[in-house]
Amino acid sequence: MPTYTTPGVYVEEVPSSSATLTSGPTAVAAFVGFTEKAPNDDPSDPEGMKPRLVTNWTQFEKLYGSFVPGAMLPLSVYGYFNNGGSMAYIVRVPHTAPADEPAHLELTSGDRALGPAVEFTTTESNADVTVTITPEPEADDAADDAPPTFEVIVSEQGDDEPETYTGVTLGGIGDSLSTSTKVKVETKIDVDQLAADLQTMPTGSFDVVKADPTPIDVPSKAFNGSESARTGISGLTIADEVTMVMVPDLINAATQEDGTVDLGMWKSVQLALINHCEGQANRMAVLDAPPGMSPQQIKEWRSDEAMYDSAYAALYYPWITVDDPAPANGSSTINVPPSGHLAGVWGRVDEERGVWKAPANEIVRGALDVETNITKAEQGLLNPIGINCIRPFGTQGIRVWGARTLSSNTDWTYINVRRLFNTVETAIMNGTQFAVFEPNDKKLWEGLKRTVGSYLRGMWRDGALFGATAEAAFYVKCDEETNPPESIDEGKVVVEVGIAPVKPAEFVIFRIAQNKNESA
Repeated sequence: MPTYTTPGVYVEEVPSSSATLTSGPTAVAAFVGFTEKAPNDDPSDPEGMKPRLVTNWTQFEKLYGSFVPGAMLPLSVYGYFNNGGSMAYIVRVPHTAPADEPAHLELTSGDRALGPAVEFTTTESNADVTVTITPEPEADDAADDAPPTFEVIVSEQGDDEPETYTGVTLGGIGDSLSTSTKVKVETKIDVDQLAADLQTMPTGSFDVVKADPTPIDVPSKAFNGSESARTGISGLTIADEVTMVMVPDLINAATQEDGTVDLGMWKSVQLALINHCEGQANRMAVLDAPPGMSPQQIKEWRSDEAMYDSAYAALYYPWITVDDPAPANGSSTINVPPSGHLAGVWGRVDEERGVWKAPANEIVRGALDVETNITKAEQGLLNPIGINCIRPFGTQGIRVWGARTLSSNTDWTYINVRRLFNTVETAIMNGTQFAVFEPNDKKLWEGLKRTVGSYLRGMWRDGALFGATAEAAFYVKCDEETNPPESIDEGKVVVEVGIAPVKPAEFVIFRIAQNKNESA
């Protein structure tokens, strides 16, 4: 309290006993898997394995490269943004090792029939070297038949002192660069045969091409990662904003030499993903069904092998067919796991309607077909056990036709209910920090009731809660009953909140009967 000793007028600012709650982003994805390259923007993370946020496809390409055979994550991220996603964390899992071979570069002159003019080979395996060749201006006293000269700069990534060579001629380029410590240089042709073609010597900056990396086996623990090292699924603990997580490259790691899928590894990684989401309690696992299964096989796998039971996970079947921007076998299409595209659908529905709207009966953008066409009767077997189907509907397009979690608890049957509670809980937790260490009295209780009540009233007006009146849609209780003396002595303030979430009209039933006109 201020001390008043001098007569006068005093103005004081009195802090409010309540605050305003707002919902944060509800659709922030996280992808764990393989990429074309590792980002090099963080010296403390040379392998680029820590989570990084991207907000569009261009940012992703700049950091992680583009589409590449053997990696599903780029296809999934592209499908995510294409379907309406806006923010995504990327967690790279290394799946290749640098090739133990020197990098190589060949430059040709105008007459390609003579073969390469110059060949550069790095002195060390897998070196990242750039050669820059620039024509030098002709000297005033140069003879008419003097060959053109070039400046050659050989630089290695991270090297502050590149090697620079001036006055280099095509014929003597090998001798001129004989002192280079970064590359070996060899003139490959007789320069006398070139004559006027010397002027066509290519100039500019050229990356010495490294040999293709060697694929390595990726065990399940590589996907699990480490919380302390900020890698893998566990590394996403630091990304508080994440609300949905997927592992699209599980297929590449679990595929064995004979082409079959290791379902034991599939289950192990997906369980780790589910456990992570349950532990964080603010995000959901978007799971892909194993590929190539018939409706009967996926039903048996879900019931007899996977046996997942979680309100924090949703499973989608079957895989979808999309354009293949990096074909490896000549095909123009490829089957991909649907999780990335469906995460984008979640984001699109959140933006257009709200997190309380079930992310179903929505078109999957970019999907050309489905791996397995499911009938209504077959879905009747899959939907009750939490397998959300993706089905083509003719002129209505390919749509996601399910919105269930993998929980056996009927309170959490629907994805939108679980995600609504995640959103409300996060907003309350983040928005009521002002109450910590405040005097635990009626003034604090009333402030908390006003803060939470005002937020929930806004959610009810937006259509997130069920009830004709606000009183029917939610309640907030914080009084002597929830805070007895013994609880206060323990430093606790307890607020009870109840909400009535809206649930999707999964089965729309019309009862139609004949209305007979019985005249008197």
